[in-house]
Amino acid sequence: MSTDGQPHILAIGGGTFVRDGREGLSPSPLVRYAFDLTGQDRPRVCFLTTAVGDGMEYIARFYAAFSTLDAEISHLTLFPMPNVPDVRAHLLTQDLVYVSGGSVANLLALWRLHGLDEIMREAWQEGVVLSGQSAGALCWHVGGNTDSYGPQLRPLTDGLGFLPFSCGVHYDSDPQRRPLLQQLVGEGTLPGGYAADEAVGLHYVGTEFVQAVSYRQEAGAYRVEPDGPGTAKETRLEPRLLAAL
Repeated sequence: MSTDGQPHILAIGGGTFVRDGREGLSPSPLVRYAFDLTGQDRPRVCFLTTAVGDGMEYIARFYAAFSTLDAEISHLTLFPMPNVPDVRAHLLTQDLVYVSGGSVANLLALWRLHGLDEIMREAWQEGVVLSGQSAGALCWHVGGNTDSYGPQLRPLTDGLGFLPFSCGVHYDSDPQRRPLLQQLVGEGTLPGGYAADEAVGLHYVGTEFVQAVSYRQEAGAYRVEPDGPGTAKETRLEPRLLAAL
């Protein structure tokens, strides 16, 4: 858990892990940043791959990637049943929970079915650092846009709502993302919020956005707000550049 006792969320637009040249993944500096938020020398880290159906290939790749850092690693799966006897107890003993990308719609449905929505809120309020990319970033917010239903993006308005904002992910890599988020905020379907390019993390303490961080010089974060009837304005927020691992 975070040593400052405050609830932290690091919502990552994409690029948490980078290709290592051997068909595997290596942690990016964003992972180290999330680890540092815990304040622990050897944090307890649990990752969830609900959004990709808990496929064994994904689980193996996450173990391989996380194992390059000094941490006590575990995972939580929901298929075909939870792999730990007490989901709440397991999550509340973690320092960091990391949620993979994939289908945010499926993730939310399954988490609610198993009561993870309330367990995650309790863990967050108790100081467990929450993080994730794409679906694992969007889920903590009120909503955003998603390809959970097909290649044409659609609004998602029933996120967990720990953070009272909309969220945009993959903001510079998917040309549908930016105009749709601005449209949804402008028309009032979603509240104003924040968006992140690839390799950018949005750091919140409690429900307050405190800074963006990135390991890519040209990447940006953005504040998206209503700006008159049916329109939205976007303000670039320069991320703090993280040192390489």
